[in-house]
Amino acid sequence: MDSVSQAVLGAAVGELVLGRKLGNKALLWGALGGTIPDLDVITSPLLSEVQSLAFHRGISHSIFFAIVGGFILGWLIHRLYNSSYYRDFLWIFGSLFISAIPISVLYFLLGGDEYRYFLVALTLLLSGFLYMMIRRKNAGKPSQKIDKPSSFQWQAMFFLAFLTHALLDCFTVYGTQLFLPFSDYRVAFSTVAVADPIGYTIPFLVCLLIAMFFKRTNLKRFRLAIAGLTISSLYLLFTVWHKSVVLKEFDRQMTEQNIKYDRYSLTPVIFSNLLWSITVENENEFHNGTYSIFDRSPIQFLSIPKNHDLLQGTDEDKTINTLRWFSDDFYNVLERPDGTLQINDLRFGTFRQVGGINDYIFRFLVERQNDGKFLMKKTIGGPEDDSLSGVFGDLFRRIKGR
Repeated sequence: MDSVSQAVLGAAVGELVLGRKLGNKALLWGALGGTIPDLDVITSPLLSEVQSLAFHRGISHSIFFAIVGGFILGWLIHRLYNSSYYRDFLWIFGSLFISAIPISVLYFLLGGDEYRYFLVALTLLLSGFLYMMIRRKNAGKPSQKIDKPSSFQWQAMFFLAFLTHALLDCFTVYGTQLFLPFSDYRVAFSTVAVADPIGYTIPFLVCLLIAMFFKRTNLKRFRLAIAGLTISSLYLLFTVWHKSVVLKEFDRQMTEQNIKYDRYSLTPVIFSNLLWSITVENENEFHNGTYSIFDRSPIQFLSIPKNHDLLQGTDEDKTINTLRWFSDDFYNVLERPDGTLQINDLRFGTFRQVGGINDYIFRFLVERQNDGKFLMKKTIGGPEDDSLSGVFGDLFRRIKGR
């Protein structure tokens, strides 16, 4: 799920475990814990494109990390909270967390990777400015006396924040390597979009915002956190049931259109659980179709040639094999005008179902080197910059049905 949803889930965990002792600070610590697993992206400057792709949602999203990371970080924060530096530490991480929210939005709007160094520098500058402002405002003020949580409570909070983060990501098509370092199997239920504000995030967030207005000892805070967690969990269960209903509709219409398949990948399209995309595979080709619960017309399926012959002789190529693993072999290949190859992850579907080079949502550009091995030049997730508004307009029109 997106970082905002993970922060909200983590904030609820923080409230449930630490709320009676820390009040609203528990929400902040929980939100911080809920976003820490996604900090694996900071390793991208140290890794190649393909290594970064394989590393994201890897060990930091595993049960192993939740146990070990929760134990170590909980112990460290407990030690810090009992030192004279805890206020500065809280201000630093609070500044980083607040700065990361607008920068994340900017990262999405700019299209990402080529601006990552600039955005990291901007985040550090903004967080440094915020830290200095907070420090100046609180200069000379005595530290507030707080009922400090035990080491076990800190460890329990971080463990649950890390674990629930990983479990929530399992409901997306991207999935997580939940069992690392023992297995690189990617758990992906594919029942919820990577961003689902209306169904998941907003109701959860409203409960926590209301809870903030009550004193830390008021039982209503705990009940509101439980309410938010219950509503969001029930929604996730609904998406599991809804996927089975949508699959039956796809099955019915593919039978009517005489489309045979050996396996499928079905996932909701971003922002809701109303529009779904399916990619099915048979021996010769893929088919992709979208279905809105408001549709009145038959589903239109796009035939997608595999073109796997463009990757002949790559059985031992590390880059190509990583992309095959990542896409669960739901991929096709296109040759671009400049001679590079484009591998499209078909689990994410297309924007407009026209099958052009820029129509695929998640795509990788690879180039054969002089030694015959492939190098991944670029990962593209999303539309071309100049078509962003048009794509979102088409998306919302498609959700309304046809």
